[in-house]
Amino acid sequence: MLSRVTSMRKAERSETIEPFALDLGASRFTDFTTLPGYEELRLQRSIGDRFGLENPYFRMHDARITARTHVDGRELLNFSSYDYLGLNGHPDVVTAAKDAIDRYGISASASRHVAGERPVHRSLERALAAHYGWDDALVFVSGYATNVSVIGQLVGPKDLVISDSAVHNSAVVGSVLSGAARRTFAHNDLDNLEQLLLEIRGKFERVLIVVEGLYSMDGDYPDLPRLIEIKKRFHAWLMVDEAHALGVLGTRGCGLFEHFCVDPRAVDIWMGTLSKTLAGCGGYIAGSAALVDYLRCMAGAFVYSVGMPPAIAASVEKALELMHREPERVAKLQSNSKYFQRYAQQKGLGTGLASGSAIVPIVVGDSIATVLLSQELFNLGINVQPVLYPAVPVKSSRLRFFITAMHSVADIEGAIDATAHEMKKLPERLRMMKLPV
Repeated sequence: MLSRVTSMRKAERSETIEPFALDLGASRFTDFTTLPGYEELRLQRSIGDRFGLENPYFRMHDARITARTHVDGRELLNFSSYDYLGLNGHPDVVTAAKDAIDRYGISASASRHVAGERPVHRSLERALAAHYGWDDALVFVSGYATNVSVIGQLVGPKDLVISDSAVHNSAVVGSVLSGAARRTFAHNDLDNLEQLLLEIRGKFERVLIVVEGLYSMDGDYPDLPRLIEIKKRFHAWLMVDEAHALGVLGTRGCGLFEHFCVDPRAVDIWMGTLSKTLAGCGGYIAGSAALVDYLRCMAGAFVYSVGMPPAIAASVEKALELMHREPERVAKLQSNSKYFQRYAQQKGLGTGLASGSAIVPIVVGDSIATVLLSQELFNLGINVQPVLYPAVPVKSSRLRFFITAMHSVADIEGAIDATAHEMKKLPERLRMMKLPV
């Protein structure tokens, strides 16, 4: 960011700027519809209008989403929520939020540097640090900004970020912001990671390896013990994004380290979000005292952002406590997830790379067919969202089912039966729409 600011200031001082010609169609510089990607959005919407496809996104939900949701007065079976353990709306979580509001109000009112600390902030951070067995933790008001700011701050032009090709966009943007060299290795291909490091490790000072604990598009996870061995051998930092792994993997839902029975202190940087299993909003970093102290003073998304609302901090800590106290929720989620994947495969549906861990894609292939299938299921009372290119590779568009501890066996079987039935009807419907099958 500093280098970008420097170049901008140089441009401001430049005396060679061409006079602006108003007669050269200069309005194109102020027309928002000329922005990159806008025409593609317009094309996508026109295709949807042409074939009678509704926009499946931004639907208005009338109440708290559980295994059921309500849209336009209709009750639907819901598979589009990250509330993996059903803690959003839990009475203890709600009470913790209300008590914090009564004591602290709604907002922290400024950054924690300016407005000072609240006990609920430090209490939550101590709980997260204890969860990972590390010295300290730091919470941010946005999970996305956590990755952008932390990666952008930790490495620079003399360094390398090497990440799984399927990591979240926030990690990619953080890598770009850092100014570090960037490389990706094929998804979950640690042979490829090792080969890349053998070829280029010596060209850089610091190296940061970034992976996810549970990948949000495919529902699979990396080989953590081997990643730890590789990062040690090549003197690199390892950062694991636990956004979807916390509450999902491991017998108690502790995440990837518990799944593999490894010491969490073998991972340098644990990142996660508070908006999924923990039913709040924001992100966190857990690690060494030096790491957290540095980020507390240097990470822009923490220093220059308002502190987390006290009600969120208090309710998230209560949700973490409940997750630890009630492992039967994790057991139910894991049982549901494995059954969903097994039943889907029995019905002939492709589940891609999924491991049967809360996120199970049903791979359709074509984008229009995927949107059509989502719409037909919505009409049947099942809410599941399509994921299309470029979020996933071309011809691998899918319906992404989020399984929770709240779903029943009947919910799972009903959703899979309907999906398999509607999938068989897709070729004929596409032919009627005069689209390639």
